[in-house]
Amino acid sequence: MHPEHKQSKGGRRAGVSPDRINKLVYDAMFSSGKDIVEKSRRAIRELASGQGVYAASIQGLYTAAGKGLYYNRTVPAINIRGITYQVARAVFRAALKHKVGAFIFEIARSEMGYTKQRPDDYATCVLAAAVREGFSGPVFLQGDHFQVNLKKYASSERDSELNSIRELIREAVAAGFLNIDVDASTLVDLERPTLEEQQEANYLVVSDMTRLIRSIQPGGVTISVGGEIGEVGGRNSTVDDLRAFMAGYTRRLGWAEQGISKISIQTGTSHGGVVLPDGSIAAVEIDFPALEEISKVAREEYGLAGAVQHGASTLPDEAFDMFPRAGTAEVHLATGFQNLIFDSPYFPRELLAKIYKKLGETYGSERKTGDTEEQFLYKTRKKAFGLFRQETWDLPEESLAGLGQMLEDRFSLLFRKLNVVDTVDLVNRFV
Repeated sequence: MHPEHKQSKGGRRAGVSPDRINKLVYDAMFSSGKDIVEKSRRAIRELASGQGVYAASIQGLYTAAGKGLYYNRTVPAINIRGITYQVARAVFRAALKHKVGAFIFEIARSEMGYTKQRPDDYATCVLAAAVREGFSGPVFLQGDHFQVNLKKYASSERDSELNSIRELIREAVAAGFLNIDVDASTLVDLERPTLEEQQEANYLVVSDMTRLIRSIQPGGVTISVGGEIGEVGGRNSTVDDLRAFMAGYTRRLGWAEQGISKISIQTGTSHGGVVLPDGSIAAVEIDFPALEEISKVAREEYGLAGAVQHGASTLPDEAFDMFPRAGTAEVHLATGFQNLIFDSPYFPRELLAKIYKKLGETYGSERKTGDTEEQFLYKTRKKAFGLFRQETWDLPEESLAGLGQMLEDRFSLLFRKLNVVDTVDLVNRFV
């Protein structure tokens, strides 16, 4: 039995100094000695455990939502692409301030590549941040968009592509990711005559991956698995899409296995937003009625927590109040935090100029015809976190302090708007 989740700003474990945590996580990320890296990571996990910090599945909370035991709370799932330790610290500070228990740290399959963060790298930084800020309780680590590449799936590389996702799932679970979103929405074929046929490849892959996850999950743990019925940026999802997917999925999986806990849908957004020629983001109109209707059917007919919204971080602030009202289970947030970092007056201008120059040299061939410089840089700068991993980590203290405060304020605002303030007791009750 895990200790009750008690958050306290003064909860740092005696003898664990900030300098020690800072050094351990730095060595864990950048030491050239493999033994030092492994020893540092092990020490961080031991310190986390001693402080009552543990990786957990959010399944129990989502099962409660599916039973109608709570409502109008939308769990933020936060993707951190760079300066991960410092950004996670800001998340924990905001969570402690507002007594938030329902929040997720996640990283997508694609992000792992261009940010150079494997699951254990990411988990190490998050757990170290929890220790550093005196957090105690469950930490929800999530594999986001473990996505099937359509081109590879439709070719002779199908088996190799599916095996890559299987291996990634194994790696992530071993690192403490007890929440996995399998994204085979890329395989939905809208040219097929019936809705279930359109969803067939999707539900076949998700059901097979669900079986794999159940076979490797730790004893006494039910990993939360997410599915996706509409590719972000594509046609908006419908209730009929959900029913078609679930009919095939449950038939293929069988009733003996615990299925998915939530369903991701498309409601009009795109990842990162649509960037205009001047570098600003185009206004987006989200189909909130569809989000509400699909969430309601997901709960009432299938016992799921509800629908999940992707591509939301660049929306205007007033949109976030709408997600809890629509019964949205979870919302995924990434690019907005990246934008805050790069556009902040605290981010050194000379480093930003160096980053932009390198992006042009490295990825200039990827520039789309007609894209302005602003559009190219906006779409590409997420890759700077991998290219400049140590340089961004080593920002001056005053820069990190300023960025940290801005991020903490942003997380505080989102926690309030998504109505997850004072959810520590809720998480204690169901997780």
